[in-house]
Amino acid sequence: MKWIVSSVASLAVAGFVVSGALAQAPASNGIPDYVAKAVADAGRDADRKDDARRHGAELVAFSGVKPGDTVLELVPGGGYFTRIFSKIVGDTGHVYAAVPKPMEKYSDDTKKLPDTYKNVEVLLQPADQLTTPKPVDVAFTSQNYHDYPDKFMGPTDPAILNKAVFAALKPGGTYIVIDHVAEAGSGQRDTDTLHRIDPAVVKQQVEAAGFEYVGESDVLRNPKDDHKKTVFDDAIRGHTDQFAYKFRKPASEHAHAH
Repeated sequence: MKWIVSSVASLAVAGFVVSGALAQAPASNGIPDYVAKAVADAGRDADRKDDARRHGAELVAFSGVKPGDTVLELVPGGGYFTRIFSKIVGDTGHVYAAVPKPMEKYSDDTKKLPDTYKNVEVLLQPADQLTTPKPVDVAFTSQNYHDYPDKFMGPTDPAILNKAVFAALKPGGTYIVIDHVAEAGSGQRDTDTLHRIDPAVVKQQVEAAGFEYVGESDVLRNPKDDHKKTVFDDAIRGHTDQFAYKFRKPASEHAHAH
C-alpha cells in the first residue's frame, strides 16, 4: 500500500494522511479498536466478502468517526458502511441515512436499515434540500457525488449539496467524498455516461463551499483502470480507481473568511 506524505508534519496511517494537528493516535495497525470491533460484528457476516475490496475498516477509520458521534451518510444503498457506522457510534450516537427522492426507487435496502439498527434514521428529501434534524460530526458519501449534476437528480448543482453538508456539520466536522475517478481535466463530463468525476473538480467544488482539504486515502486507487470505461463494465466493475478525500469544516467562521 502506498502511503501519501505531503509534509514532515503529516502522519500516514492505513493508507491516508492527515495533518499532525488533526491526527489521533490509531491502534498499531492504523485501525482504532472500536472500528475493528464494529467491522467484526456478526451482523456484517454478509458484508465480509466485500471487505478486502471495499476497505470498510480503513475508510471508516479515515473518516474519524468515533463512539457517540452523529453521522450523515448520503445514499447508503445496501448499508455496507451504515452497519459499521451504527456499531461505532452506539446507543449515544446516531446515523442519518439521507436518500434524495430521485434515488428512492434504488433505496429499498436503505429503508430497512432502521428495523435492525435502531440508531439509524432515514431522511427522504428532495435532492437539493438536504438537511439534518441536528448537527453532525461526520458527513460521508461513497460513489454518489457524481450523480448530483445528472439530469435525473434535478440536476442538483454540487454547490448546493456542498453548502448543505457544510450547514449540517458541526464546526470542525469532517466531510468524506469517495467516488470513481474520471480522466484528468474532464470535470463533470463523464458523470452521466461513465459514472465518474474528475477528482480535481470535486476538490475545487468542496473547497468553494468553505471546506478545508485535509488529506486523502489511496486504499481504493487502481492504476490499472484507464478511466475510459463505464464503472459497470465487467472488465473494471468493483475495482475502479477511486479517490477518497477528507475535508473539514473550519472550527470557527473566521477561519474561512474570504
